[in-house]
Amino acid sequence: MAAIVLSLLSSASFGVADFFGGLASRRYALLTVMVVSQGTGLIGIALLVALRGDGPPDAGFAPFALLASVVGTVGLAALYQGLAVGLMSVVAPLAATAAAIPVVVGAATGESATRLQYAGIAVALGGIVLVSRSQQAGGAGARLATGAGLGILAAVFIGLFFVAIDRASEEDPYWATLVLRCGSLTLIGLAVAIRRPSLRMFGRSALTLPVVGVLDLAGNVLLAVATTKGAVGVVAVLTSLYPVVTVALARLVLHERMTAVQAAGVGAAFAGVALITLG
Repeated sequence: MAAIVLSLLSSASFGVADFFGGLASRRYALLTVMVVSQGTGLIGIALLVALRGDGPPDAGFAPFALLASVVGTVGLAALYQGLAVGLMSVVAPLAATAAAIPVVVGAATGESATRLQYAGIAVALGGIVLVSRSQQAGGAGARLATGAGLGILAAVFIGLFFVAIDRASEEDPYWATLVLRCGSLTLIGLAVAIRRPSLRMFGRSALTLPVVGVLDLAGNVLLAVATTKGAVGVVAVLTSLYPVVTVALARLVLHERMTAVQAAGVGAAFAGVALITLG
């Protein structure tokens, strides 16, 4: 039960963070959004670790935490950019199919997966196909919806992140999150040094981006702790429901609309995630 509650809280944190992070990415350079939000998260987890006063566990967790930082940073960058250039109601559900990756990785490494889980993966893949379709002007066929490719890329790397953070968090999820954040900010810092984007902010975004960082940090910590309380497959699936929050906010705040085919795809994607959970 603890793993379920923590996973759902993590999902809510990620969903709100991704909505506002994607919204900010429409106004500022992606690297600006990421360096401010991830920098805030690093400060937060450093303070939390310091207040706990526990030393680091055996160094064996570090490689997995650093791997999580790499795949997680790529996944988050793809997600934010996808949310910035496409419909959030389309991109977010595509990212939700990240839940299938831990199941696939588990099956490849000898863990058993149920028929229901395989059915869920198949339904989710069907949903991806439908959500990704965008009708061309004049009704002349369909093409890949704007941002859909980035949503699929985000799903792959966020799914790998779930696998890596599970291994990294086995002994101490807080230290795992700290190393994860250090690795992520190092990668983002290198990208900033190469691309040299403007880091100036103005208006409400000066407050919004730090809040995004805090919410993203909360999601990561809750996820890391949840993986120590229950099966990573269940945790990953429940946490992957965060796009429900993002889609709801996009509909309420941005009044986004999808085609009937895309709406059916969203339903299939979430149904697939549910089947994986029940499996």
